Amino acid sequence: MQTPQLETERLILRPLALSDVPAIQRHFDNWNIIRHLSTVVPWPYPADGAETFVRTQLDKVSAGQEIRLWVLVLRGGDGEAIGNIHLRPRAEGLKGNRGFWLAEPYWRRGLMTEAIIAVNDFAFLTLGLDHFYVCNAATNEASRRVKQKTGAEFVGFIELPHHGGQSKAEKWIVRREAWLRGREAHSR
Repeated sequence: MQTPQLETERLILRPLALSDVPAIQRHFDNWNIIRHLSTVVPWPYPADGAETFVRTQLDKVSAGQEIRLWVLVLRGGDGEAIGNIHLRPRAEGLKGNRGFWLAEPYWRRGLMTEAIIAVNDFAFLTLGLDHFYVCNAATNEASRRVKQKTGAEFVGFIELPHHGGQSKAEKWIVRREAWLRGREAHSR
């Protein structure tokens, strides 16, 4: 299954493309974003970091790996990528099944929460997942708030080194039943 375009009130989530490299490089090369990410992400971010990332991810998609990659674009904007969400529905491991980042000029507007709602709907209503896991650096309060607002349940801490020096990460589960109950409550 291809990564579908998803739409929200203020955003278009479209599949990642090679043309997104310049915007990703410009927005992602930012310590305020990187410090909350695992040390798998290189820092200092190399000049070809975004191109390497995008090509690697597109190669995984072409090879048939089960991964969905969206860039966030403002509805009615210029089409520039301002963030990214990935969903690896059946991936096992410590880092969880979904991750995201948003360019700093767009923080504190509820945009990521809006995008995550669309991705959760896709995960549960289209893919039919029963549950998936998500993680964040224990010091990343904004990421924690997004998880809390989108129905994730805290399950505990794991060890996962992050650039900001912390090695403790929070692990959360997002369950289909809880998600659907929460969606019903919001639609009343």
